[in-house]
Amino acid sequence: MTATPQATPALVPTTASAAPACRFCGAGLAHTFVDLGTSPLCQRHVTPARFNEAEPFYPLHAYVCGRCFLVQLPPYVAREEIFDGEYAYFSGYAMLEHGKRYVEQIVPRLGLKPGSRVVEVASNDGYLLQHFLPLGITVLGIEPTANTAAAAVAKGVPTLNKFFGRKTAAEVLASHGPADLMAANNVLAHVPDINDFVAGFAALLNPAGGVVTVEFPPLLHLIANNYFDTIYHEHFSYLSLTTVEAIFAAHGLTVWDVEEIGTHGGSLRAYARHAADYSRPVSPRVAAWKAREQAAGHFDLAYYRGFDERVKETKRKLLDFFVEAKRAGKSVAAYGAPGKGNTLLNYCGVRTDFIDYTVDRSPHKQGAFLPGTRIPIFHPDKISQTKPDYLFLLAWNFKDEVMKQMAHVREWGCKFVVPLPEPVVLD
Repeated sequence: MTATPQATPALVPTTASAAPACRFCGAGLAHTFVDLGTSPLCQRHVTPARFNEAEPFYPLHAYVCGRCFLVQLPPYVAREEIFDGEYAYFSGYAMLEHGKRYVEQIVPRLGLKPGSRVVEVASNDGYLLQHFLPLGITVLGIEPTANTAAAAVAKGVPTLNKFFGRKTAAEVLASHGPADLMAANNVLAHVPDINDFVAGFAALLNPAGGVVTVEFPPLLHLIANNYFDTIYHEHFSYLSLTTVEAIFAAHGLTVWDVEEIGTHGGSLRAYARHAADYSRPVSPRVAAWKAREQAAGHFDLAYYRGFDERVKETKRKLLDFFVEAKRAGKSVAAYGAPGKGNTLLNYCGVRTDFIDYTVDRSPHKQGAFLPGTRIPIFHPDKISQTKPDYLFLLAWNFKDEVMKQMAHVREWGCKFVVPLPEPVVLD
């Protein structure tokens, strides 16, 4: 038996003393999607000075709502604990070209011109908004993490160091006026109060032709490709287009187009407008993508029940690879220090007994240790110095780019290992 999401905002809060409730529709969460045990915060890298200090671990037990089918983590950790203050992820090291391409595509598509107002929510280090500046377009970033907001300001990108929601939207509307474009790339999944967040879009968006774009990895890909490592505390929700459409509709916004893009192993970019603004008709692509979700079984609880066991089997296969490699006397290094990598390593119990170290291009991570596993993080030059037998790609979503960048490792016979959907060794 199937059902579709109900466009009813959440009325029941989740508290530590009560059973968890859906952050959108308020229904009680009784159906497990996957239980990954406990894990530390994925971007809370351990500095040498803190190496001998204990780290807090929090549950990674994801549920699916039986009413609206939103897959989600209860708010085991407050957003301020995750995002406030110093933050290790700088988009400019991974998403700079994506930001440039976005601007090149969106400006002609929406007819933006000098004087148009663009607001990006979760603007990080200004990786995207900086590309609007030479065009004379007015920009404003809204970013809760202090160090990335400061980096954006240093680039000349005006940025408010705030969390976004109804309150911030009202303040920006009063001080800057309505937004012609609101961009929210890979942030909708990061908010514990998704109703307050989307209501902020509705409040700040220009009712006369304003457009919101949101980017997110679709739940369809997560389940089909076994991408369980994308489940971590920063990601409160795991989104289908149908559920996103219902959330937006509950706040007076209509999703009018959707397109597939290549970021993060495959993502969707959804376009929304005020429901009363009929200047942009709804594309057939919206119905087509929703039909794919319906056909897959997204709105039947039976669809979700086998995922937990598939994840356990993948863990067994990953441990088989590591045990066999080490028994054969092989050395293993990793590439990347992404949030997803920390979920995978902590869930599988992989530490320096299996992986000697990892490397990352971001200087904000180098010299520290991965949370939980305490695997050291070095500059990529470390690979050529130690010549490992295997390079394990924690940043598998950038597989093609990394394998091209690190092609020289083949000179000494090093092989790449892609962990998901299941471990594969590539020459």
